[in-house]
Amino acid sequence: MRLSGARVLVTGASSGIGAATAREMAEAGARLVLMGRDRRRLESVAAETGGRAVVGDLATDAAGLASQAGPVDVLVSNAGAGWAGPLARMPGEAVERLTTVNLTAPILLTRLLLPGMVERGRGHVVFVASIAGAVGVREEAVYSATKAGLIVFAEGLRHELRDVGVSVVLPGVVDTPFFDRRGMPYARRWPRPVPPERVARAVVSAIEHGRAETYVPGWLRVPSRVRGAAPGLFRLLAARFG
Repeated sequence: MRLSGARVLVTGASSGIGAATAREMAEAGARLVLMGRDRRRLESVAAETGGRAVVGDLATDAAGLASQAGPVDVLVSNAGAGWAGPLARMPGEAVERLTTVNLTAPILLTRLLLPGMVERGRGHVVFVASIAGAVGVREEAVYSATKAGLIVFAEGLRHELRDVGVSVVLPGVVDTPFFDRRGMPYARRWPRPVPPERVARAVVSAIEHGRAETYVPGWLRVPSRVRGAAPGLFRLLAARFG
């Protein structure tokens, strides 16, 4: 799908992957609607990219924000929340927020914005998931579950849509404020974080080339495939290497 002239909605666009995606989309000639909670940062990205800012919280008003966004040709569902630690210590409100922001809100936005794409016979939906959704991550069980839900939701959509593309981008560790916001900074020496611009380029490429699934970096496809083909071996390796 050509992005030049397309109307593109990017959620979580005030920083990180979302802001980088907005910049890549602007370079491709897209007309942008940018959604996020941080008004100052969002309006700065909108001014830089020529986009329109829609400020609000997907956790509380997904339908209202979709209405403000209006008809779009492309939805990049990127907004996400994280939490790390043992499940038994996870506050109930954190479970609810992760489930709402990471899974329920993308489903609602898609349900509300997809009919216009179907009617026009043209469009694309991209879900920014995570490698955590493909393999599961220790002390991030709820986060992993929400991202796995996105991956399967996207697969179901592909089976019912003919003229609208559906893509999932699965990043690994990305150099963004996400880890500080989840309450536990990333402290491992490997794998090294990739820049958000690399994920943004993968999002744009997935739309332009109709790719169903993209891992960033690409080698992350290997543990995902091992888990699917040999789950016992995968669990042994995960227990050994974390």
